[in-house]
Amino acid sequence: MLDHTVAVDRSVRPARLRFAPRFNVAVPFIDRHPAEGRAARVAIRAEDGDVTYATLADRVARCGNALLALGLQRGERLLMVVKDCPEFFYIFWGAIKAGIVPVPLNTLLRADDYRYMIEDSACTALVWSAEYDAAVQAALATAQHRPARCLPVDGEGPTLRALIAIAPAALAPADTTAADDCFWLYSSGSTGRPKGAVHLHRSMAVTSQHLGQDLLGAHEGDVFFSAAKLFFAYGLGNGMTFPLWVGATSVLLAGRPTAQTTLAMIERHRPSLYFGVPTLYAAQAHALERAPTDFSSVRLCVSAGEALPAPIFHRWQALTGKVIVDGIGSTEALHIFISNSPADIRPGTTGRVVDGYEARIQGDDGQPAAPGESGRLLVRGESIARCYWNNAERTARTMLPDGWLDTGDTYTQDADGYYVYGGRSDDMMKVGGIWCSPFEIEARLVEHPDVLEAAVVGRTDADGMIKPEAWVVLKEQTDDAAVTEQELVEHCKRGLALYKYPRWFHMVTELPKTATGKIQRFRLRAAAASGA
Repeated sequence: MLDHTVAVDRSVRPARLRFAPRFNVAVPFIDRHPAEGRAARVAIRAEDGDVTYATLADRVARCGNALLALGLQRGERLLMVVKDCPEFFYIFWGAIKAGIVPVPLNTLLRADDYRYMIEDSACTALVWSAEYDAAVQAALATAQHRPARCLPVDGEGPTLRALIAIAPAALAPADTTAADDCFWLYSSGSTGRPKGAVHLHRSMAVTSQHLGQDLLGAHEGDVFFSAAKLFFAYGLGNGMTFPLWVGATSVLLAGRPTAQTTLAMIERHRPSLYFGVPTLYAAQAHALERAPTDFSSVRLCVSAGEALPAPIFHRWQALTGKVIVDGIGSTEALHIFISNSPADIRPGTTGRVVDGYEARIQGDDGQPAAPGESGRLLVRGESIARCYWNNAERTARTMLPDGWLDTGDTYTQDADGYYVYGGRSDDMMKVGGIWCSPFEIEARLVEHPDVLEAAVVGRTDADGMIKPEAWVVLKEQTDDAAVTEQELVEHCKRGLALYKYPRWFHMVTELPKTATGKIQRFRLRAAAASGA
């Protein structure tokens, strides 16, 4: 095989990717497109204008050279607090091409979070968009480790953008292999402090082929729009690697995604593939009930981040005429590994295993769970992270022997082979001696026409027994709520086993979430434990 190439071997089932012995992933994602006739094609559509594939390849090489000129060495970490913009692409791929390890960070975090990641990663360099200057500078002022190179991407004074403009345009790819460390992603922090997942050069090619091209049918003519941001594993695939893999166009929203901003982007840019998360689909559906949006350009809507409740699926289909392809992925696996498919959707389930992956449900005894019985979901595939950085104990508990990843999710598999989500394993509760899934109760609550979102955790009652406790966000948040707690109790009792109804309710204006839309139930459990 030619250096830095990858071939899809369809002589085996499922198809396998074969990588050249010398493989730098920046070549198939960036460098090959101008040579294959896509030089003038738009790769990125951003607020400041379009970027062609020829310009992208040029800026990636220049950025790699600029980083090397700053003194960064192969294998050193470059932390990125960068908004969704063309420079994110230049920095991420320029670092990879130069053999430097980029680490995109959540742009919605606070100074203390950045301080922790600066210290944890022992990074050599840190770059940031001007919007985040205050938080980054505060983090640097208190961090015990100070990166050798700290530079804003844009703004006044010396910037990385200025260095890119004057750097040489020729850069040979670093001599790496498909199994070498390539980039990191920090977990979203839905269960506490984030962990740095170390991904290899092959990871992005695996997810882009198996999920992006094979399952979703992505092709060169597609226009991608992802509400999930690029720093998030799900958004990194949707908004960058999937379109680059097939030579398509990515539309970027620099600001925070809301129901209003994302619906406006869909009408303005006419994407063919739209990627959201369940909480955003719920908010968008509420907005669409008041003001319809033209979805005629969209051929597929995709969801991940958390399981999509069936009521949201049906509401969305009724409002837009489009189905939502729901799946489960993780930072550690990089993208979706179990999913519904455009031709095979069963609402309320996560679907079937994506080609290229294996999955199994394991009981408490370590043995495979019987059909219909719940257990921990394990998955195996070539996009699984090598380890958690600087966390051998958590790596040993999560990245198991023989390549298996313990996802921490509870699942069952129905009689037809569809996987059904039961919640995070540490979110499960025993009510009356019977295991109970918070997700099932949440799904029932959002079926109520007045409920926008819900989250459920276990709480100990006066007798020391665990019972469900619910936090509910109503569609209309007024002092005279349209629905009472007793009405919600009766609603749950009509659709669930009687013991599963929530014993306590909190009507709130919002739920605690990560920037990627995952509900932080550990914060609700802490509130429940304190009696708040």
